[in-house]
Amino acid sequence: MALSLDREAYYRRLRRLYGSWQKGEEEYGGVDAIVVAVGVDEEIVYAKSTALQTWLFGYELTDTIMVFCEEKILFMASKKKVEFLKQVAHAKGGESANGVPAITLLVREKNESNKANFEKMIEALKASKGGKRIGVFSKDKFPGDFMKSWNDCLSKEGFEKVDISAVVAYTMAAKEDGELNLMRKAAAITSEVFTKFFKERVMEIVDADEKVRHSKLAESVEKAIEEKKYLAGADPSAVEMCYPPIIQSGGNYNLKFSVVSDKNHMHFGAITCAMGIRYKSYCSNLVRTLMVDPPQEMQDHYAFLLQLQDEMLKEMRHGTKLCDVYGAVMDVVKKQKPELLSKITKNLGFAMGIEFREGSLVINSKNQHRLKKGMVFSINVGFSDLTNKEGKKPEERTYAMFIGDTVLVDEEGPATVLTAVKKKVKNVGIFLKNEDEEEEEEEKDEAEDLLGRSSRAALLTERTRNELTAEEKRRAHQKELAAQLNEEARRRLTEQKGEQQIQKARKSNISYKNPALMPKEPHIREMKIYIDKKYETVIMPVFGIATPFHIATIKNISMSVEGDYTYLRINFYCPGSALGRNEGNIFPNPEATFVKEITYRASNMKTPGEQTVPALNLQNAFRIIKEVQKRYKTREAEEKEKEGIVKQDSLVINLNRSNPKLKDLYIRPNIAQKRMQGSLEAHVNGFRFTSVRGDKVDILYNNIKHAVFQPCDGEMIIVLHFHLKNAIMFGKKRHTDVQFYTEVGEITTDLGKHQHMHDRDDLYAEQMEREMRHKLKTAFKNFIEKVEALTKEELEFEVPFRELGFNGAPYRSTCLLQPTSSALVNCTEWPPFVVTLDEVELIHFERVQFHLKNFDMVIVYKDYSKKVTMINAIPVASLDPIKEWLNSCDLKYTEGVQSLNWTKIMKTIVDDPEGFFEQGGWSFLEPEGEGSDAEVGESESEMEDETFNPSEEDYEEEEEDSDEDYSSEAEESEYSKESLGSEEESGKDWDELEEEARKADRESQYEEEEEHGRSRKRKAPAGRGAHPRNPGPPKKKRK
Repeated sequence: MALSLDREAYYRRLRRLYGSWQKGEEEYGGVDAIVVAVGVDEEIVYAKSTALQTWLFGYELTDTIMVFCEEKILFMASKKKVEFLKQVAHAKGGESANGVPAITLLVREKNESNKANFEKMIEALKASKGGKRIGVFSKDKFPGDFMKSWNDCLSKEGFEKVDISAVVAYTMAAKEDGELNLMRKAAAITSEVFTKFFKERVMEIVDADEKVRHSKLAESVEKAIEEKKYLAGADPSAVEMCYPPIIQSGGNYNLKFSVVSDKNHMHFGAITCAMGIRYKSYCSNLVRTLMVDPPQEMQDHYAFLLQLQDEMLKEMRHGTKLCDVYGAVMDVVKKQKPELLSKITKNLGFAMGIEFREGSLVINSKNQHRLKKGMVFSINVGFSDLTNKEGKKPEERTYAMFIGDTVLVDEEGPATVLTAVKKKVKNVGIFLKNEDEEEEEEEKDEAEDLLGRSSRAALLTERTRNELTAEEKRRAHQKELAAQLNEEARRRLTEQKGEQQIQKARKSNISYKNPALMPKEPHIREMKIYIDKKYETVIMPVFGIATPFHIATIKNISMSVEGDYTYLRINFYCPGSALGRNEGNIFPNPEATFVKEITYRASNMKTPGEQTVPALNLQNAFRIIKEVQKRYKTREAEEKEKEGIVKQDSLVINLNRSNPKLKDLYIRPNIAQKRMQGSLEAHVNGFRFTSVRGDKVDILYNNIKHAVFQPCDGEMIIVLHFHLKNAIMFGKKRHTDVQFYTEVGEITTDLGKHQHMHDRDDLYAEQMEREMRHKLKTAFKNFIEKVEALTKEELEFEVPFRELGFNGAPYRSTCLLQPTSSALVNCTEWPPFVVTLDEVELIHFERVQFHLKNFDMVIVYKDYSKKVTMINAIPVASLDPIKEWLNSCDLKYTEGVQSLNWTKIMKTIVDDPEGFFEQGGWSFLEPEGEGSDAEVGESESEMEDETFNPSEEDYEEEEEDSDEDYSSEAEESEYSKESLGSEEESGKDWDELEEEARKADRESQYEEEEEHGRSRKRKAPAGRGAHPRNPGPPKKKRK
C-alpha cells in the first residue's frame, strides 16, 4: 500500500518554517539557504534532521538531502522516496497556491557519484540570497559514503555553515491540534502503563517481599507496552519507549534521563521511576516517587515538592520567559526551605515533541526564550542526597525524590497536566503493617521453622490453629470498636440533649378577613352554592345564611343521583377523622365545634318557567370544587417541596471553550415526563447540565457529598452519580441524588432473531459494543481527570469496588450494592441507594441462621432520630466478605437470629439515652458470649435479639457485679469450658492432638502445679498453656 502524505499539514508547516526564516530573527538572520541531510544510522534515535522530516512528511526519509532556497526547494532521494514526495511536488503553480516555493525532485543513483545532482543543488544554493552562508544542524553527523561525498562537495565550495538547531526547534515547538492529540494519547498510554502495570508490580514486590533487580523491572515495563490492555486502545505498532525506564532506589540516585537502571535489588524506601512513551513519533514523559513506609520528614519534603510543581504550573503561561519560571520556583525554595537549594535538580524541565529533549528550550536560570501557547514541556522537579534520620542501614540513610509530568502551555492560567497520574502522599505511599503485627508474624515464622523439624501431624495442627486467627482478629477488633462506639454515642447524645424538634401546627387558612370581601353574586342571594376561585372558597347556604368554607377544610366530595334528586355530600376535616399521611393532624383550635359533613339535595325535574334544572347548580359545584381542590393541593405540594431548601450560590460560568464537557447524556430523575439528552459541563464552581430543550440543572462542587463514577464493566449504563449535601429543586421536586448516564450496547435483545454462535453480524456487533464501551470509559475518565485537576482535587470521584459488591434489596428489587472508599452505593437501579459510612453508627445482621439462604442488614445511623435503613435478602455467602469489609472500615457489626422492631428500639433510646448506655448500650445486640464480658453469656442468650428491655439489662448488670468476685482462675476455667464446646464439634483428631500437647506440658513445665494437687481438670484452648501462679488473694480480671 502506498504511503500517504498529509499535504495540508506539509504546506502549513513549510509556510511556518519559511515565515520564521523571512522574519530573520536570531540565527535565521544570517542564513542564505538551509541544508538538511539525513543518512542511515540505527543508533541515532533523536536528531533534529529526522525530526524536521517527521514534522513535514510524517515519516523519516533516510539517505535524503533537502535544500531550502529562497526561490525553490530541492529534494534528492532514492526512486521510491521520490515517488512518495511527488504527492507534494505535483501541484502546478504551487508557489502562489500554497505560498511556498516550487519543488524540484532529484533521483539518487545508488552506484553513481551523483555529481550532476550535487552540482544542481550547489547551483541553487549559490543563487539563493547571498549564496554564502548555509544553515545546518551541526550536531547531526551521519555515516556512509553518500553523506561523505555530499559533505565533501559542500566543503570544496567553501560555504560558511551556521547552526540553526535552536531556531528551528523554536519554530516547531508550538504544536498544532493534531500534534497535541498525539501527545495527549502518548501521555495517556504512559499513565496507564505506570498505574496499571508498574505501580501494581511494585506493590506486589513489596507485599511478597521479593528481591527484584532494577534492570529486570525496567525490562518488564518495556515488555508491558506490547500488551494491548495497557495501551488505552492504541495500536501497539505505533507505541515505543522514549528511553529505557529508569528505576532507582536504595541510596543510589541520579536524577537525569540519560542514566540506565542499575542491577541492584530494589530497596523498599524511596523508589523513583521515570518512563516515557512515544506514540506515532510524539513523546511523553512521567516521573513518580513511590515511598514505602515514609517517615514524617520524608512526607513533608514530598509535600513541598508537590507545592513547587504547582507553583511552576502557575508560572507557565504564554509569553513568560523560561528563566522567570525557574526563578519563581527558586524564590519559593529560598523563602520556605533554603536548606534544600543545594539539593534541587539543576534544571526543571525541557520542551518535548518529536524529539524527547529539546536542548535549546530547557527551564534553567539562563534561558531567555519565551513560552508559547501549544508548547509541550516535560517538567521535572527533584531533591537528591536527602538524609533519612531514621535510617539504620547505609541504603536507608540517603534518599531522593523526583516528580515530573508532561504539561501543555495555555494562553491563560496554569499549564494543563497531560499525564494525570495522582501524586499525593496517599496515592504514592505504600504503608505496611505496624510493628506489633510484624512481631506477631515473626513469632509465627519462628514457630513454623521449629515445626518444620517436627512431625507432619504437628505441622497440620499448627496450620489449623493459624487458620482461626482471621476470625479471632476480627472479633478482637470488633470488641475494641464496641467499647469505643458506646463511649462516643453517649457523649454525642449528651451534647445534643435539649434540641427537641417542635412539631409544626397545621396552617390556618382564612377565606375572608372581613365580610366586605365576600362576593355579591346572584347565586349567593339565591341560596345556591357558589365557588370563589380567587379566594379558593366555597360559599354554601347553611340555615339560610351564606357561609364561606376554605377549600383546605374540605376533605372530599361525592355526588349521587337517586330517583328524582341529586345529592351532593361534602366531608370536612375535623379532629378525630383519619387524615392523609402528609396532612398533619394538628388543628390550631381543636376545642372548637367542627362541621363534619353537609349534604345538599336538588331536584332533577325542571319546574315550569325555569330554564335549567335545580340540580345543575350541584353538578357545577361538584366539578368546580374538584378543580379548585386539585389546584390547591398541587400548590401546597410544591411549597412543601421548597420547604427547607438551602439557597445555593450561583454558578460562575467559565467562558473558556476548553471546559471539560460530556455530551449525549441522560439525566435521572427526568426533568420532564419524557427523558431528554443533554450535555454536562464543568465550570468554575460547579457543573451545569443543559438539555436539548434548553432546561438547565446546576450542581455546585461544594454541595456534592459523594461523586461516584461507575464504569460500564458488567453494566448496561455508564454513570456519573452525585449525592448532594442539600437538596436542589428541578422539575418542581427536590432531589438529593442526581445522575448522568449514557446507555452502552443494547438494553433489549431481539429474541425472535435466529441466534448463531459464528454469525458475522453478531460478532461484528459484539466487537462494536466492546469498542463503544472502551470509548465511553475513556471519555468519562478524561472528563473526571480534568474536573479533578480543575478543582485541585477538592472534588474526587469515587469508583465502586465491584469485587466487594453484594446483592441485596434496599427497596423493592434486588440490585448489586457496591462499596466505595466512603460510601455504600447502587447507582444502576432507580431509585439510587447511597449510605455515607461516616454517618453509620453500627450494622446489625438479622435472620442469620444456618438453614436460611439469605439474611437482612440493618444500618443504624449516628443520628438516632433518622430512620434505620434495611437491606433485605442478602445471600448468606456474602456474610463473611461483608464482615471483612466492615471490619476494615472500622465499623461495628452485630448479628442475630430474629428480626427486631427497630422503630420501638430507636424510640426507647431517644427517650432515655442515659438509661440506655448505663445498661450496656449497644451490647444488647451481641450474640451469646460476645458481649462486654464472656460471663454475661447466659443472661444475654435469654434476651438475644429481643426488643430492647431495660429490666433484663438490670439483671445482666447484677450478674456482672457478682461475677467480678470470682478469682481469675475460676474465670479462666469457665472460659476454657466455653471454648471446649467448639473444639469437640470440630472433630476427634483435634482432641487427640490436644491431649498430646497437654501431656507434653505436664511432663515439662507444670509438674509443680500437679503436686499442689489441683483437683479441677483444666482443658486449655488451642495453643494456650496454663501459666504458673502464686497462690494468693484472688484478683479481679477485666477483659
